Amino acid sequence: MQIAVILAAAAVAASLPLLWWALAGARPGARTVDRSVLVGSSGTVDLRAATLQRSARERAVRPFAGGLVRFARRLTPVAWIESLDRRITLAGRPKAWPIERVLIAKVVLGVAAFGVGFLAFSGNPTVGWLGVWGGMTALGYFAPDLLLYSRGKERQETISRELPDTLDQLSISVEAGLGFEAALSRVGRSGMGPLAAELVRTMQDIQVGVPRTKALRNLADRVESPDLRHFVLAVVQAESYGIPIADVLRTQAAEQRTKRRQRAEEQAMKIPVKIIFPLVLCILPTLFIVILGPAVIQISRTLFGEGGAF
Repeated sequence: MQIAVILAAAAVAASLPLLWWALAGARPGARTVDRSVLVGSSGTVDLRAATLQRSARERAVRPFAGGLVRFARRLTPVAWIESLDRRITLAGRPKAWPIERVLIAKVVLGVAAFGVGFLAFSGNPTVGWLGVWGGMTALGYFAPDLLLYSRGKERQETISRELPDTLDQLSISVEAGLGFEAALSRVGRSGMGPLAAELVRTMQDIQVGVPRTKALRNLADRVESPDLRHFVLAVVQAESYGIPIADVLRTQAAEQRTKRRQRAEEQAMKIPVKIIFPLVLCILPTLFIVILGPAVIQISRTLFGEGGAF
């Protein structure tokens, strides 16, 4: 019975790509429909022919996806949606993962995990498999959240590593005679990575009329980096009190380089602690067996003779 269920599930899973290809692909010859079919003798448009000219993805998949998004929004609390949108912002708002697609993925993965867990529980209805069923459902539903959290964490760490070099470039540009906004734009255009992209977005906000202080505060809100927030606060205070921006950038660049060196030293100091458990559990027992094994065998033979414990 379990083999039949597994084969049925495998058949359904194998048919999904074919179903997607059938729905998402355009109809053959739909792009070459004669204009006389679309426009009648009276000059009116044939709506049915115009609708059929569109691909099956636009006619079937997108409306279904829209309904699924609305259903997911009704099921998800508003606070969870706001938290999910915050995670997407911290992950850099990737184009392939808008919030609508993430909501659909949560619903689809949750339902799929629920179905697989139900099949496993029905084959062995015990309390343990009931817990596995619930765990699989929760894991499938929250898998997109975990992926976004991991992506956002990695992005924030990358921004923190790039910040000292970026501040050095800003300081050099300002000391060379550029204004702060011109230097910010130049560093953003010439750089690569998430921090450069955030600087470009900040300059776009300033160009559309957002005050520079507000644009910098928005930058600090989009990035959960204490170092970047500290830099933004220093620039805002320098602008408020009339402190030369070049001095602030020079001081911030030196401070960020010192912090980066301290973080590297901290990671180096953690290595001996992290290596203790693999050393004690994996390396030392093997080493003891290789070194002390022959000695123990020899002592056993000496004390108990050839027919001793070994």
